[in-house]
Amino acid sequence: MLEELSIKDFAIIDFVSIEFNRGFTVLSGETGAGKSILIGAVSFLLGGKAELSQIRAGAHEATVTGTFLLDSSASEARLWLEERGIELENDRIILRRYLKDTGKSGAWIGNTPVTRADLTEFSSFLIDIHGQHEHQSLLKVSEHRKFLDSRAGISERVRAFSALYAALVEKRAILKKLDSSDSERLRRIDMLSFAVKEIEDAKLKHGEDEQLEEEESRLASYEKLYSDIEAIRGALDGSENTVLSVLKRTCRESQHAASLDKSLSKLDGRLESVFYELSDISEEFSAYAGKLVFDPAHLEEVQERLSLIYNLKKKYASSQAAPLQEVLNYYENAQKELEMLSAGESNREELGKQIAELEKRVYVEAKALSEKRKETAGLLSAEVEKLLSALGMAGANFAVSISDKPGTDVEQRCGPFGMDNIEFLISANKGSQLLPLAKIASGGELSRVMLALKTIFARDDSVQTLVFDEIDTGIGGEVAVSVGSHIKNLAKDRQIFCITHLASIAVYADNQIKIEKGIVDGRTASHVHPIEGEERVAEIARMLSGDADSAASLEHARTMLQKFTAGGM
Repeated sequence: MLEELSIKDFAIIDFVSIEFNRGFTVLSGETGAGKSILIGAVSFLLGGKAELSQIRAGAHEATVTGTFLLDSSASEARLWLEERGIELENDRIILRRYLKDTGKSGAWIGNTPVTRADLTEFSSFLIDIHGQHEHQSLLKVSEHRKFLDSRAGISERVRAFSALYAALVEKRAILKKLDSSDSERLRRIDMLSFAVKEIEDAKLKHGEDEQLEEEESRLASYEKLYSDIEAIRGALDGSENTVLSVLKRTCRESQHAASLDKSLSKLDGRLESVFYELSDISEEFSAYAGKLVFDPAHLEEVQERLSLIYNLKKKYASSQAAPLQEVLNYYENAQKELEMLSAGESNREELGKQIAELEKRVYVEAKALSEKRKETAGLLSAEVEKLLSALGMAGANFAVSISDKPGTDVEQRCGPFGMDNIEFLISANKGSQLLPLAKIASGGELSRVMLALKTIFARDDSVQTLVFDEIDTGIGGEVAVSVGSHIKNLAKDRQIFCITHLASIAVYADNQIKIEKGIVDGRTASHVHPIEGEERVAEIARMLSGDADSAASLEHARTMLQKFTAGGM
């Protein structure tokens, strides 16, 4: 849930900081006041495109910051953060993104700087924006299969199938290596055998490279280190004017002063503690100096060992700067592959049997999943069309296209999620051709399709905050009332934002935010603030008739709010 949003120097917004509540929130205001700019700022925060035109005229940097509450239902978002070591604070995470007029931009999740791709990936767990902006997850064909599977109740079964399919792919890859020509296999065995022996002969230890680098640094810096230690010893206890000698005299004077004035006893004790602590430090430095011996032979040994390790890293790790563990990992994997390649024909026969069994299981399960999807597709189409009719799209047709993956054998026909290509199709007007959901031109139609689908998928979708932009395009009357009612119902366990010009939708909202445009210091700026009470009555009246002061409009607005808002006005 989005709890707070701060926007600075974005488009015509000078500065806005606003808190949001749960439930259904309407954003209203005159045309051009900046409602879509507010949503554009949210889209920018979530990883949307960064363009210099987004920076307010006269400013050098646009910044958007959002605070999100991640409750127990936000399991995917929490797991994403946990995997990257990013901590929540009181179940909340702060997202921040900026764009400078130099073109430089940056983003943070919590205190961690992230790429735009990371920001986009993480924010997809938090907010869906539907309308003319990005983050429209239902327009991604890859998401259609997930929603259909969720509606069919087979999500867990599909995950199990993916694991089964992965096992088949892995065994096929192994068999492919075994089926390579003998000459290729023998060359691979020779190469791996050499690598395994070379690494074995080195007798590497975990973390050895780091320890040797520290030891080399100490041995190579002997003269400077010895000089520093001698300087410290000389300053502490080397002559009459050293720290300890001066402190010793000071302690005697302090003891005498404390015998004359008992209030100085604590200070005297502290001074004595300092003396003993420094004496102990001096002795430890002396002991260290006594053991400090320059050993050029040992330094040469360390450097030779490091040279060996760097050479192994160059061959078997991603780089010479890589951790030694990469070489050890290569060693383990090479041993396994050697064992597999050396097993020869017996492995090939056994793998063939295992693959045949897996192919059978994969095909049977893929077929069962496909049948379940086709069975659910018809039900889903009917549900969506019923809702679209209530939302002012009575002539719309919705269909789920399920087609077989191309190919002739199991491997080609099946993918990680089964044998089906799945895509949602829509015909917004009666008699029109069914087209992919992504090709709907009207923002209002698109938003209503999204609303219908979100209503159906609400039980299974983990995204807690939805934004509907342009949802009222081309509707009015009873359809608008139905749209408002649907959003109100969907917002029972979601946070929903909706930009609308229609009072019949706005009156259903739990919260209303007004966006106004005015002149501040000689330039155009947007002002954003929540409204309630009589101020909300006046805004609903303006939305009804364009007149916020008419007694008839005010009374009509008050009646509507009392009818549709829980608790009335």
